[in-house]
Amino acid sequence: MNWSKLINGTFTALFVAVTVWAAAFFIQLHRDLTVLRAQEADNHRRLAAAEIRLREQEKYLDELRHDPALVERIIRKKLGYARAGEFVFRFEESR
Repeated sequence: MNWSKLINGTFTALFVAVTVWAAAFFIQLHRDLTVLRAQEADNHRRLAAAEIRLREQEKYLDELRHDPALVERIIRKKLGYARAGEFVFRFEESR
């Protein structure tokens, strides 16, 4: 038996096996990277939407702190309060 052919065949098989394993490993890494990039883009969109909502809520809170007419309108509408001498009529909605 020729030892050099056996050794060359063994190393060739080992090289092919390592190459196939490395290719599969890097293909899986690429898939994971693609998924993570998509998640990152989605998170950026959600963050932008949350920041917009936060600015709107901060603006509304600032209006509540500095606009007594707005506070009065909200109290009248939601709680049904009235000033002294005013009457509040409540009607039941038909079902």
